[in-house]
Amino acid sequence: MFSSSKIKSVDFYRKIPRDLTEASLSGGGLSIIAALAIMFLFGMELNDYLTVSTTTSIVVDNSSDGDFLRIDFNISFPALSCEFASVDVSDVLGTNRLNVTKTIRKFSIDPHLRPTGAEFHSGPLPHYIKHGDEVDEETNEGSVALNSASFDKLSHQYQILVVNFYAPWCYWSTRLKPSWEKAAKIIKQRYDPEVDGRILLAKVDCTEEVDLCRRNHIQGYPSIRIFRKGSDVRETHGHHEHESYYGDRDTDTLVKTMEDLVDSIPQEDKKIALEDKSNVTKRPAPLSGGCRIEGYVRVKKVPGNLIISARSGSHSFDASKMNMSHVISHLSFGKTVSPQVLNDVKRLIPYLGRSHDKLNGRSFINHRDLDANVTMEHYLQVVKTEVVTTKSSHDHRIIEEYEYTAHSSLAQSVYIPVAKFHFELSPMQVLVTEDSKSFSHFLTNVCAIIGGVFTVAGILDSIFHNTIRLMKKVEIGKNY
Repeated sequence: MFSSSKIKSVDFYRKIPRDLTEASLSGGGLSIIAALAIMFLFGMELNDYLTVSTTTSIVVDNSSDGDFLRIDFNISFPALSCEFASVDVSDVLGTNRLNVTKTIRKFSIDPHLRPTGAEFHSGPLPHYIKHGDEVDEETNEGSVALNSASFDKLSHQYQILVVNFYAPWCYWSTRLKPSWEKAAKIIKQRYDPEVDGRILLAKVDCTEEVDLCRRNHIQGYPSIRIFRKGSDVRETHGHHEHESYYGDRDTDTLVKTMEDLVDSIPQEDKKIALEDKSNVTKRPAPLSGGCRIEGYVRVKKVPGNLIISARSGSHSFDASKMNMSHVISHLSFGKTVSPQVLNDVKRLIPYLGRSHDKLNGRSFINHRDLDANVTMEHYLQVVKTEVVTTKSSHDHRIIEEYEYTAHSSLAQSVYIPVAKFHFELSPMQVLVTEDSKSFSHFLTNVCAIIGGVFTVAGILDSIFHNTIRLMKKVEIGKNY
């Protein structure tokens, strides 16, 4: 056992009797200053300990999320009908996916981007539409040519009005014309419009009746519309709740389709046909001339294109009248990061997330100041950013996001205008690592602060005290 005397012999902090010490005014002031300095430096050290430091490095992209990248988007096109809006994906490896539908939703919108109804279900279009082999004869016209005035009159007069909106220069309109006129002549013979009054086949030349075709949101030629009296014919020209026909275009099919439509309306029954029980290849027509397209696509991690355009294998489009103006509500790459997580990361790392959705809320509108056939292109450089955060010594959380820069331009094209998003992924990635300080490092710094301040204060007090004593001695020497 160690005796108390032996323990006292190793005392590094020997005490001076209080009676042998002398308190001074300068020493008291310096002690107060030293205490305040210790508190200030301790607060700064504590704040530095609680603040997570980050290190940023550029490394080769070793993505763990596979060979595919997800692109989420929500884009509104005020002048592109949902009827023909198509989302296509291509890349440098030769991948081409046309008219992606499984992960895409469409909503008809008005010119102010407001939705005009429920989701627009385009449904699968047939890859091949049968046309007739009839020869075009000018004297064999059976359909009625309409203008704005006669269209409004006849749409209120007949139970069913089937209209072929066409353009003379259109190849598909030319192929449809013989079958359409022959079918109209047959239907007129079987159901005399003057006696029966249930159905009438008509046609509208969209190069002559531009306003009428625009009112019915005609963007592709030919477009066959089925109007039903009462259900969609309004006094305010609101012919919106009608249907589009997408079936075969030979005479026999057209005649069979018209007969099925008439069968749902008994001749003696003068009630309005509100319900269609026929099995006809048709879908509701778009409620307006605009379309909001939202959803996602998965692409390979190579340079590629996301293209939105008007597409159809049996319609023609007037490129000079196509306007691909659009408003981007959302466009992002990679896995969807929840707003809460993104806000937490932005709070910890202020410079992160600034380009996560760079194009959000931006509008690209063609006001027709330029020539026609304007394609809008966006060039996107995509870089992966990975954040490694440390919550504790055993808890590591990895956040991955893709940021991008965007450069947009307008380009003249001899083809149908499109909205093209060209993306390229960088082979490098940004790695942001958050390093939290250890508690032992914090204690070491606190001890260094306390010891250092006391040592410096003691040196200053000694210098100040000895200087005063020396000055007093000099002053006493002068008096003697």
